[in-house]
Amino acid sequence: MKITQDIIYDSGNDLKLDTYAPDTKPKATLLLIHGGGWFRGDKEKESFLAEKFVNEGFFVVTPNYRLAPADLYPSALTDVFNAYAWTKKNTLAANMPIFALGASAGGNLAVELALQKGIPTASWSGIIDMYDWVTQHPEVKAVMNKEQHFDAHESREIDQDGNNDQFYKWFILNYVRNDLNLLKSATPLTRVSSKSGPIFLANSLHELVPISGVLKLQQALADVDVPSDVKLISGTVHGEGYWELALPQTLAFFSSYLAN
Repeated sequence: MKITQDIIYDSGNDLKLDTYAPDTKPKATLLLIHGGGWFRGDKEKESFLAEKFVNEGFFVVTPNYRLAPADLYPSALTDVFNAYAWTKKNTLAANMPIFALGASAGGNLAVELALQKGIPTASWSGIIDMYDWVTQHPEVKAVMNKEQHFDAHESREIDQDGNNDQFYKWFILNYVRNDLNLLKSATPLTRVSSKSGPIFLANSLHELVPISGVLKLQQALADVDVPSDVKLISGTVHGEGYWELALPQTLAFFSSYLAN
């Protein structure tokens, strides 16, 4: 495996990405997007999962993106789309299928790639139910959870404590600086179309991210004849914390689109 770090893909914003290349010709490319509530996180946290996919024959790209509250929606989304454009032009990625995977906020951004770019995507605990959830929970006070270990090196060690509505509301509103009109625009459910790509959705039943987003997105995709797979996991574990359960089904999902 060859790892190349800190490649600048957006010089204007000094945004960098890492690539992980297998020793043999890759069968596909994976854009692997870190989480962290859109306000923390870094591409290096994805090294563990990147290596898992490299071992399965993927060329993996892990980008950084701008974070809130310094940069609000759609800055992070714009950056991920720019990283996708860079990936399509990369020599190793040329003429190969491109997939996306993200967890938590990264899952939200990965879903947007499926919805707007039409590529097969996997989302683990992706943040999907945003505007509706916030407006339907006026009684919930938005509170930052300072005890979460967002700066831990590995994403699979983050946010494993179950549901936390106050914190969920806080980082969603932080992404848009409490602007509900902007939050409506940021909600990916508004961009489902017949041209959207297929999506694999995983979520724990009692975790930080409510399963309502998974159920709403699957229904919206079905309404426009776009296929999806859903894996609902017992317990409270969030995102990459359940990687051992979600990875085999994610690989099978991607493989089904390699054959097409």
